Amino acid sequence: MAAVTRLCVYCGSAAAVGPAYREAAAELGRRLAASGIGLVYGGGRVGLMGLVADAALSSGGTVTGIIPEILHDAELGHHGVTDLIIVGSMHERKRRMFEMSDAFAVLPGGLGTLDETFEIITWKLLALHDKPIVILDIEGYWQPLLRLLDHTVATGFSRKNTHELYTVVDSVEALISALASSHEPELTAESGRI
Repeated sequence: MAAVTRLCVYCGSAAAVGPAYREAAAELGRRLAASGIGLVYGGGRVGLMGLVADAALSSGGTVTGIIPEILHDAELGHHGVTDLIIVGSMHERKRRMFEMSDAFAVLPGGLGTLDETFEIITWKLLALHDKPIVILDIEGYWQPLLRLLDHTVATGFSRKNTHELYTVVDSVEALISALASSHEPELTAESGRI
């Protein structure tokens, strides 16, 4: 594939989460920096968002945060990142994150992470993009979601090949390997097909 130069990471902003999730976020930040892959994320300084950004920065990586005014004004914006982009809405945030990224990684998170995940998978289903999506299932965190997706297929509400829209891995090392072995996207903004 064409090299992934910027990875969009969706993850939670909650601080009181288990150590395995925290370590995975920090490890991903370090691995991205070591691989020369820029991080694109939601621009927060708290929770897994802050951990992945701080780890990338402390390892010499490039970090672009995109945060809506409402969250920035609540003093959640990370002003230590390479580039902090303040936008007017959550919708604009998600659009900008999509446009600036070559691939997507989903770490543990809450409702916001679920929203971003469903949207980016749905866009791929609709052939609005063909970028890799990797779900990082640390300690089985995403198993309930994956069972729900299987249920939508089993009951006829989703296509039988829905699972082909994303890759599921259980370690940061496997995530990096999945990105390296993924195919080059055929649908791009430049092609005029999205």
